[in-house]
Amino acid sequence: MIDKNNSYFKGRGAQLQSQNRFLLQSIVQEHWEGIDEDWLENPKTEVRIEHPKSIVNPITSPDLGLSFSLNPYQGCEHGCVYCYARNSHEYYGYSAGLDFETKLMVKPYAPNLLENKLLSKSWKVSPISLSGNTDCYQPLEKDQKITRELLKVFARFRHPVGLITKNSLILRDLDLLKDLASEGLVQVYISITTLDEELRRKMEPRTASAKKRLATIEALSNANIPVSVMNAPIIPGLNHHEIPAILKAASERGALGAGYTVVRLNGKLEQIFSDWLKKNFPDRSQKVMNQIATLHGGKVQDNQFGRRMKGEGVLAKSIQQLFQQSRKKYFFGKAMPEFNLKAFRRGGMLSFDF
Repeated sequence: MIDKNNSYFKGRGAQLQSQNRFLLQSIVQEHWEGIDEDWLENPKTEVRIEHPKSIVNPITSPDLGLSFSLNPYQGCEHGCVYCYARNSHEYYGYSAGLDFETKLMVKPYAPNLLENKLLSKSWKVSPISLSGNTDCYQPLEKDQKITRELLKVFARFRHPVGLITKNSLILRDLDLLKDLASEGLVQVYISITTLDEELRRKMEPRTASAKKRLATIEALSNANIPVSVMNAPIIPGLNHHEIPAILKAASERGALGAGYTVVRLNGKLEQIFSDWLKKNFPDRSQKVMNQIATLHGGKVQDNQFGRRMKGEGVLAKSIQQLFQQSRKKYFFGKAMPEFNLKAFRRGGMLSFDF
């Protein structure tokens, strides 16, 4: 519970409820002295069921590699304070702040919707990303098992799928991933932002530790499942200096490739991240925000294709060079295999007993 002495919500990334841009009214707190009780409490996680009409979404951004994404969950209990997906929570009437990591939505019929999509005569085989928005292996998946059911559909149809996660829970589905990998139908990316456990706990409070993520890369590699590391996001002044160490550690454990993005603070992320930064790193908060702005033409928010993911300018060039040098040093001769687009069985005629 937060108090008048500016207490901190342990186990949460966001430390406030940002205002929803779509709502005309909101609750605000302006004067502590007029309130007898604590105004804001650390909320408990709530889970709601969503019934979308479709589940496979086209990716229109030229910055992303795949053409389609599928999100079994909305909101994410991982609580990463920098997460770009926070803004999408506002479309559901919630805050991009604490609501994003505590008011979660599940899509239990996602496997059925995926199967209907793959059965469609108009569907042309193209790798689908799990997920494009929130982590498909967030803690909720342990009980819901929606991602596992989705993988069963991909396996039955022999359809290519890409996964990106920060959670070692993916190893639960090693049997399905092995089967998909046997025909070149899966690629896995493990996201590692920092090797500094103290920073990780503050910035990504409910994610797996870097040690567990590296062990996950090793386990996937040992199972002959193509895996790469995603060093993202790069935040100057916080983790940019860790690029060589992260790539070295991932490569030593069997990662075949590496990628990165730089942080951008669109929408309410600017308010959420800057508030978190001041509370955790008051001595350098303004410097970090200024450096983020230099990556994006003088602003921390950026929608410009190309620049928004990698940045531009002297600092962006420095980050790019450090990454490229590290990748060349630690991933020389390595590469992720191409997706197999020829194994698809329209109608899902194969059956598997998982």
